[in-house]
Amino acid sequence: MSVLTLVSPEPEAVREAIARIGGAPDWLGEAAADVQSDLTPLQVSEALAGLPVDHALQAAEGRRKRLFIADMDSTIISCECLDELADFAGLKTQIAAITERAMRGELEFESALRERVAMLQGLPLDALLQTYIERVRLNPGAERLVRTMAAHGTRCVLVSGGFKFFTSRVAAIAGFHADRANTLLDDGATLTGRVGEPILGKAAKLAALEEEAAGLNIPLSAALAIGDGANDLAMIKAAGLGVAYRAKPVVAAEADAGVNYCDLTAVLYFQGYRQTEFV
Repeated sequence: MSVLTLVSPEPEAVREAIARIGGAPDWLGEAAADVQSDLTPLQVSEALAGLPVDHALQAAEGRRKRLFIADMDSTIISCECLDELADFAGLKTQIAAITERAMRGELEFESALRERVAMLQGLPLDALLQTYIERVRLNPGAERLVRTMAAHGTRCVLVSGGFKFFTSRVAAIAGFHADRANTLLDDGATLTGRVGEPILGKAAKLAALEEEAAGLNIPLSAALAIGDGANDLAMIKAAGLGVAYRAKPVVAAEADAGVNYCDLTAVLYFQGYRQTEFV
């Protein structure tokens, strides 16, 4: 038997899901419950078809993770920082199109990043802070997710293919212990159109997961990774619980669980946290 966690913005949807699945619910919150289940993942997906319910099917033992690795853009925050920065150069449409293809796995991440950054050569550095202040917002539930896990002893690390200028600020406001990202190079007044090497991409995100787990002396099964794009897929597949958040199809197809309807606190419920434990 495994534990199936059901979470929805609508309590009635969870009750309907339980009726379809069967079993006695252990209510974690008003619209979140655990149910013991011997169904396969495919059977669960078929049973929940048409319901606005996010779910995770996993072994009950080891659900609470000791390491949390999170992507930033379109996961912890609601935007793609590079696309928003490009807006100040009048290039958002062109750069966002490349971003979308890279996140879908249609382009190699590192070369796509170099191409987009090159297009921003000469952009005044003031645009970085303006982008952060005007465009960057935490996704609903992000801070509660991070601070609750941190309060219960989990190491939380923000790992982004984006830029340190943004990750350092987002990590601070969300409650992460550390952050890793790329560096935009500048001449003191404007962007040079280059990014620091080596680029933090898909392989580097996986390496971050492995290095952080080794630093804690824990197996990867004790880690949770979340993201939305193709460059997150390796770490999502390697972690004990890999979560796709509003993800591209290539990611959603291979993650252990997905958050498509709820806010990020669904990830706490997936680990067996009760709403009364949320920070």
